[in-house]
Amino acid sequence: MMPASTSPNGAEDDFSELSAYERAGLEGKDPRCIPVQLDAPLPVGDEIVTPDYTAEEHQIWATLFKRQRELLPGRASREYLEGLEHLNLPQDRIPGLAELSSKLEKLTGWRVARTPGLLHEQDFFKALSERVFPSTDYIRGPEEMDYTPAPDCFHDIFGHLPMITDPDFADFYQEYGRASLNAKGADRRRLERFHWFTVEFGLLLENNQPRIYGNGIVSSYREVLSAFGNKVERRVFEPESMAEQEYEVWHIQPILYVVESLDVLKQRFREWAGGQLGLL
Repeated sequence: MMPASTSPNGAEDDFSELSAYERAGLEGKDPRCIPVQLDAPLPVGDEIVTPDYTAEEHQIWATLFKRQRELLPGRASREYLEGLEHLNLPQDRIPGLAELSSKLEKLTGWRVARTPGLLHEQDFFKALSERVFPSTDYIRGPEEMDYTPAPDCFHDIFGHLPMITDPDFADFYQEYGRASLNAKGADRRRLERFHWFTVEFGLLLENNQPRIYGNGIVSSYREVLSAFGNKVERRVFEPESMAEQEYEVWHIQPILYVVESLDVLKQRFREWAGGQLGLL
């Protein structure tokens, strides 16, 4: 597990330079939020060995899948729902990451790697830049059916993978990884926040109505309901302001940003990260 960042003389770095997940872990919110720093390459595609899941674990997947699938029509974006159909995820069992990697590679040239937990950002960005999505292969417990702040395979598979079947999103996500690898200091934190308010918790306009594409929302029962409730603040998509907006990982999100289309997401990211920040 990754320790607190330290400077060359051994003192702790500025707490503000840590990611939101690192801060959550160090504050004792949830040890699963502390990123893992790799000491060996992740298994990718056919190298991944599928765990011997229990009947209870398969049942948790089936329950989560059924509930979210019934909740999302009229709330999730067309791109997400089409991606779900492309992947044809099983309803009654946890799918193997190797089989999902094969499907994804045929659709957009992305592959799936198996990660033991939340990755340290440098390893995560490198994987994205190579069109590899790191996914966990363990599932949450029955006490976290409605909401979990930590990643699990339902969040990673049901939440993330459908959007990566979309060519525009797939290209944007790779460019995000490349830009983040080049970012240092405050720029890296800006890109982290941008990722949170787009990939994780983004909304997309469809027929002038907000629809979900962010995987942190589509994979969470409570987040879906909150996104369309009267307590959430929905803001206009603006990379500069999103990049300065702080967030916390251990509760329902109070602020969401709405982008006009995935093409706008891709183009505005290039203008901001490439043009203004010089990271592409």
